[in-house]
Amino acid sequence: MLTIGQLAAYAGVTIRAVRHYHAKGLLPEPDRDRSGYRRYDAAAVVELIRIRTLADAGVPLSRVRELLAAGPEEFAAAVEEIDRRLRAEIRERQRHRERIAQLAAGDSLALPPQATAYLDRMYELGFPQRIIEIERDSWILITAQIPDEVPALMAVKRAQLEDETLRRLYLDIGDIVDCGPDDPRLPSFADRVAAFIEAAAAEAEAKTEAVGMPQEQPISDDLVALLDAAFLECFPCAARLLELLEERGWTGWTNIRRIEPDEAASRARGSSPADSGC
Repeated sequence: MLTIGQLAAYAGVTIRAVRHYHAKGLLPEPDRDRSGYRRYDAAAVVELIRIRTLADAGVPLSRVRELLAAGPEEFAAAVEEIDRRLRAEIRERQRHRERIAQLAAGDSLALPPQATAYLDRMYELGFPQRIIEIERDSWILITAQIPDEVPALMAVKRAQLEDETLRRLYLDIGDIVDCGPDDPRLPSFADRVAAFIEAAAAEAEAKTEAVGMPQEQPISDDLVALLDAAFLECFPCAARLLELLEERGWTGWTNIRRIEPDEAASRARGSSPADSGC
């Protein structure tokens, strides 16, 4: 007859595990002898080894008793079902590992490779950290809403990033990111932005006429409004800059467009110098 310690040693488990199996009702507890100790026989060792083998194979303890009492066919069916569950858990854990790996990669957690490459290029070109973070958050929003459009949009952004004039504008935005609406640099900056937009619009119109079809804006109005709101929140001078651009004939930020004559007239009738902050 064996003590609980000897039983555990024979079966290759801990005494704590034996007591846990007792508590779960998987291994019957023998009566105590005259000295107050529980004594186990060879049958208890065999049963404990069977329990340990099933548990080590990943069988939930709630199913162990069922399998111990099952016939050959029931046992095989139960093992097959448990194996399917374990395979599903392995696949899920593998997905978790992939997400953990993305966490270690920083920006790539919520962005596709094209977007992270774009941000890396901004780092290489010396863009301020604040501007890169704002770009990153904007592309996280865009990717969440229109992931299929991101590769094409990023191709355009990468090309723009290599344009010296636009790159200089981006860098200058970094210089005024914390300036107030009365900063004297804003009007001249608005002039440069408007000039770039004018040139880009003329180039885009020429390409559109060449292919014979209108350009489409893949970003919805709701997403444009959300991105514009983020821009206004990030820059104290953003509202004033947009006002200055409107004075130069352009409206919006994410989807900048020309103000049509009738729209300009309507704005003139509905506002005053006090309204515009002038």
